[in-house]
Amino acid sequence: MTAERTSLNEATAIRQLGLAREKIRQQLSEVIVGQHDVIEELLICLFSRGHCLLEGVPGLAKTLMISTLSRTLNLSFSRIQFTPDLMPADITGTEILEENRATGAREFRFLQGPLFGNVILADEINRTPPKTQAALLEAMQERQITAGRVRHRLPDPFFVLATQNPIEQEGTYPLPEAQQDRFMFKVFVKYPSFNEEFEIARRTTTTLTDHVIPVLTAEEILSLQRLVREVPVSDHVVRYALTLVRQTRTGEAGTPDYIQDQLNWGAGPRAVQFLVLGAKARALLHGRTHVTTEDIQALAKPVLRHRLVVNFAAESEGITTDDVIQRLIETTPTKEDELTNDVRFQKIFAS
Repeated sequence: MTAERTSLNEATAIRQLGLAREKIRQQLSEVIVGQHDVIEELLICLFSRGHCLLEGVPGLAKTLMISTLSRTLNLSFSRIQFTPDLMPADITGTEILEENRATGAREFRFLQGPLFGNVILADEINRTPPKTQAALLEAMQERQITAGRVRHRLPDPFFVLATQNPIEQEGTYPLPEAQQDRFMFKVFVKYPSFNEEFEIARRTTTTLTDHVIPVLTAEEILSLQRLVREVPVSDHVVRYALTLVRQTRTGEAGTPDYIQDQLNWGAGPRAVQFLVLGAKARALLHGRTHVTTEDIQALAKPVLRHRLVVNFAAESEGITTDDVIQRLIETTPTKEDELTNDVRFQKIFAS
């Protein structure tokens, strides 16, 4: 009886998440053409309770994609256009002095900023100074805002979906490594194909209007997030994710020579957590209630690319973090016996 109930729960979990995925995809297709990989990674972030950083040249519908996603969810939405003169209080909120009409006394009241929403679009986040960027750190990690001596809880669910432009350097401020580490994924938004761009041109030059309707409530999203965390994962898969991440750390035992030659530093423990959690969400989205090493491989680049820093020698040769990650995937065995019997990986496990 217990086995039957477990099987039923697994089937229900797959059906619920699969249905939610298709509903959101259907609504997004009313506005967004193509970008299927980007949309899937956004959904994995959504159901994993993570934050996402989108990077791409202007005109690739990054902002439109996020705003449309928010419209498919029955959640409060805030858009923050980051500029060089934006101050921390402009996004977190501030205390104001107002008069109590009943007593005539003056008292402070906290006026909430745009961060007090469920879905936060941080548009062109690299255009604002580090002081304002840092104001997001507490919100992203602790899901709260501290003003004075008072902590204000942010609503749940809470997602920060940020965009940045990689080609404009003047007047931009690169995100600090500590803040990049708070983003679960860094997603590259690429140019559309010929047929996709044809469809974009056809749609956007007519009087047609989209009809996007909300398909998920806050309670349903929180329920699906709990389902993701209940997905079982074998020790071998966790060990594989851990091996990938630990190989990026220069100076550690078992680190490949090319890592020592090409990276300044590697990823921390948060990368392993996001790899495993994202793999659980991906497994459910693909109709499985178990995680495989293929799920880890599929998410290695969006999880690790902003947590690795290539050195000058690698950069001068045109080697990117994606190149390093791809080589790691190709040289790290997926079978448990090969992974545990290799001398180099035994050093990683022992360190």
